[in-house]
Order: sequence, then C-alpha cells, then structure tokens
Amino acid sequence: MSSEKSSEKKLAIKGAAWTIVSYGSSQIIRFGSNLILTRLLFPELFGLVGLAQVFITCINLFSDIGLGPSIIQNRRGEEREFLNTAWTLQVLRSFGVLLCLLAITWPVSHFYQEPRLLWLIPVIGINSLITGFNSTAIFLLNRQMAVKKVVIFELIIQSAGTLVMILWALFDRSIWAIVVGGYAASIIELTWSHFLLPGKSNRFGWDKEAAKEIFSYGKWIFLSTALFFLCSQADRLILGKIFSLEVLGIYGVAFTLGDMPRQVIIALGGRVIFPSISMLADLPREELRAKILKNRRLILIPLAVGLAIFVSSGDWLVLKLYDNRYVAASWMMPILALGIWHTTLHNLMGSCLLAVGQSQYGAQGNLLTFVSLCIGIPLGYHLQGNLGAILAIALGDLPTYVVISYGLYREKLTCFRQDFQLTAMFVGILALLLFCRFALGFGLPIDKLSPADMIPVNSLF
Repeated sequence: MSSEKSSEKKLAIKGAAWTIVSYGSSQIIRFGSNLILTRLLFPELFGLVGLAQVFITCINLFSDIGLGPSIIQNRRGEEREFLNTAWTLQVLRSFGVLLCLLAITWPVSHFYQEPRLLWLIPVIGINSLITGFNSTAIFLLNRQMAVKKVVIFELIIQSAGTLVMILWALFDRSIWAIVVGGYAASIIELTWSHFLLPGKSNRFGWDKEAAKEIFSYGKWIFLSTALFFLCSQADRLILGKIFSLEVLGIYGVAFTLGDMPRQVIIALGGRVIFPSISMLADLPREELRAKILKNRRLILIPLAVGLAIFVSSGDWLVLKLYDNRYVAASWMMPILALGIWHTTLHNLMGSCLLAVGQSQYGAQGNLLTFVSLCIGIPLGYHLQGNLGAILAIALGDLPTYVVISYGLYREKLTCFRQDFQLTAMFVGILALLLFCRFALGFGLPIDKLSPADMIPVNSLF
C-alpha cells in the first residue's frame, strides 16, 4: 500500500512539474506570437476573430457531454468498447457542432451588424469537425497521468500552428493568417493523436452500457460546461455590443495577459488534481481533506507571491512590449489579474468536487456567475464606462466561489480557514508592493486610466 501511495505521489509531483513547464512554454509561444502578430495585423482583426471564436466556443461547450472526464474517471475508461463508444459520440458531436454554427451565422452577423462574420464563423468552425476525429489516446494519457507526453504533444502542435500563422502574416497581413494557422494546428493534432498510443486505435462502435454511463456522468458536466461558456465568454458577448472592434481587440490583449495565472491553475486542476484525487476518492473524507489542503497550500503560497508581483507591475509589461495603440490594456490587465485570486481558490477545489463525483456544484456556480456578469457588465459600464465593465468582469465569478464553498461544506472538504489565511497573505504582499512602487515614484498600475475610460460612450439604459 505504501509503495502504491508513493507511486501516486511521484506521478502527481511529476505531473505538476510538467504542467508548469507546459504552462511556461505555452505562454512564451503565445506571448511571442501575440507580440509579432499585433505588429503585423490591425487590432480590429483580433476583435473580429475573438468575436467569432466566442460563438464557436459556445456551440462546442454547449454540446460537451464530458467525454474526456468520463474516460479519466470511469472504471471502464481503458476498455476498447468504452473508448470506441466515446469516440463515436465525439465524431457525431463534431458534425452537430458544424451544423449549429451554420445555423447561427446569419443571426449573429445581423445582431452585431458585421457581415464578415457570415463567412468567418463557418470557416473557423471547420476546425471543430477536424478535431472531432481526434483519437481518445489524448484522454487516456491524461487518465494515466502521462503528463510529459501530453505536454510535448500540445507544445509541438501549438508551435506549428503559430509558425504557420506568422509566416502567412508576413506575406499576407489579413485575417487568413489566423484562420490558416488554426487549420494547420488542427490537422497536425488529428494525425498525430492516432499515433500516440500504438494498438489503441479507435473504431466506430456502440456499447449501450458505456453510453449510459457516459451520459449519466456527463449530464452535469454538459450543464456545467454550457454555463462555463456563458461565464467565460459573457464578457466578449456583451462587450462586443458595447465596445468597438478595436477596443475589443485591446481588451483581448489585456485579458490574454491577465488570465495567464488562471490558465496554469486550470491545467493543474485537469491534469494533476482531478486524476490524482479520483484515485483517492474512496478515502475517508477527513483523510482526503487533509491531503487536499496540504497540497493546495503548496500551490497557493507561491501563486500568491507571483500574482501580487504580476498585479503590481503588469502594466509595465504591456507598455514595454506593445505600441501606443494598446496603451489602454496597461490599466485593464492588472484589474483583470487581481480577479484571478478568488478564481484560483474555487478552481482548485472545483476539481476536487468533480473527482468525488459531485459535478453539480460547478454547474450551479457557473449559472449564478453568468447572471452576475449579465447584470454587472452593463451596469458597470453605465456607471463608470470601460472601467466599470472591467471591474465587473474581474469580480464576476465570486458567486462560483460561494457555491463551490457550500459544496465543499456538504462534502466535508471545507477550506474556509485556509482561504482566509492565504487571502490575507496575498492582500498583505500586494499592499506592500504597491506602497513601495508609489513611494519610489513609479505611480500605480492604473495610472494610464483616462477620464474618457470612465465615461460610457454607448447608451444602454
């Protein structure tokens, strides 16, 4: 038993290390390509693609029945019949996604009064059909916590897609650079995925019991991911109507930078915490809680320090790396990054609830967060212009934290005391850094905020 626990611990440590390597490398690629492409392409194009991606992501998440989590969590997750059933469902879903995208294209284009969306949404949406044929080997590797192999796989795909995007943009500074780069990444991912695990190739098949188990486990995941989309994309859905495409593109840059800490937490939750807690789900709750809190503290302490540094100095990063067209991103980014703290607290524990089979709390939290954003963003914009909208986004998912905390209380996995202690530490470090910066004459991270940013341009009420 002790050797088994030691093996699981080593897998978790290796998984966490490779996840951090993956995150760092992925962000370097993403950040580097962002810097190059923002010099080659106009901000308007990023706003246009971002708006199209909102609806593509919408249809993909609204049709998510939790195939990946089912393979990772289910006791039959490595059986051929189960995998083939999951793959068949995945392929069928991809055709459904493309048909839905074709159906919504005209209404979306008409609502935003942007005719280019008529062809852009279905053209980018073809990627969903391509990835629908990906092998289930990707999910199997995550189940086995073979994080190194998954990381290498994903980084090479990301690098290839980015390279194609940049090369195309050098010769043709149009939106097609982004589109073709996406195609390249999807085709490479599809082809390579079927060679990840020799002897584990997928075939069309149907096992009634497997399908029943997938749908049973996935019903709350379906609702949760659908609502997660509404939460994660509500900002762009609403801002797409409030902001111009240029300002929406600038917001996209700020969000990409400010969201970086959250992405590593999501990766840790999906690749390390969820699989490892799934292995320990049968332990007595008190013992399981102790293990979770111990490991959670090890993640949150360095994150608190890093996030405080990021919030207090992130505006310099924007001003140094981007030209004057993106100056507004320098005050948006620290505010968005500040909201990552409470997001991190509930993201880590949300993975634990999922691992013990309690996926309903995530769905309920996402629903309340969506309502919060739908009310908060327009109201914030009405009261304080762009600043009010950004503040509403940063605080928007507090309802999810409340619901997840309630779920943890019900499941005897509470972490209130730890949250309070670490939040106090984070606020203290941030306050000290901001005081030092101001005392040394470097001002505050939101110094580029102008009076015009606090006045609504469009009348919403």
